[in-house]
Amino acid sequence: MSDRPYDPAGDGAEMSFRGRMSYGDYLSLDAILDAQHPLSDAHDELLFIVQHQTSELWLKLALHEMEAACAAIASDRLDVAFKMLTRVARIFEQLNGAWDVLRTMTPSEYSQFRTSLGQSSGFQSYQYRAIEFVAGNRNAAMLKPHAHRADLDARLRAILARPSLYDEAIRLLARRGFAVEQERRDLADQRGESEALVDAWARIYADPAGQWDLYELAEKLVDFEDYFRRWRFNHVTTVERIIGLKRGTGGTSGVAYLRRMLDVVLFPELWRVRTVL
Repeated sequence: MSDRPYDPAGDGAEMSFRGRMSYGDYLSLDAILDAQHPLSDAHDELLFIVQHQTSELWLKLALHEMEAACAAIASDRLDVAFKMLTRVARIFEQLNGAWDVLRTMTPSEYSQFRTSLGQSSGFQSYQYRAIEFVAGNRNAAMLKPHAHRADLDARLRAILARPSLYDEAIRLLARRGFAVEQERRDLADQRGESEALVDAWARIYADPAGQWDLYELAEKLVDFEDYFRRWRFNHVTTVERIIGLKRGTGGTSGVAYLRRMLDVVLFPELWRVRTVL
């Protein structure tokens, strides 16, 4: 064993980056790590900002994967879609773990900087809204918090003009010969539940071996919604733990609003089919 300090250069590691791209350059770390600007002297405000910024980065990746999964299903490349949907579920597993960090903040600690938030709220997250729209929860009223930004409003409306993830799954069933409901004239409208679709999924679940790829697609969608529901539930629990039943900074009823969101089901027929099997 040598007494000399280990020098990675001896093993060929690059140590000089003058005029060359480094790790920090590739990841634009200066911009990312300089993007936290607390508005108070409260110690925990940095935690609050980092928590939400990192969550938005994960949401960006989830949206990227979900939109690619839509395209893959539309072109009958289900194996590709399965990989993407698995990744989305794992992303929401990461997002669920992030609540554990935020829950280390107590009500008294949050109260030290809550007024600094003004009317800003996670309720206004453009990317969260995009994920809901891509998945299939198409409540056009939720465009309003983004109307002040023409670019974001246009991007969300473009998502509503395209088939959702669940729409693409239903289109696939139709291509495979299943009798499913007629597609909505306006894809931006919220779709209603369909007995024909429950029956189609029931036939698939009754014969996994004969419809394996459709059976796996169904389970990938349920897996995603399972993690998504857990994320929503952990959100409710964390908010109640920190602010109780106060109204949200964005004007919502806070916990009451978040509890109402727990009742939103993205793929209702896939959950109902479990009862009829």
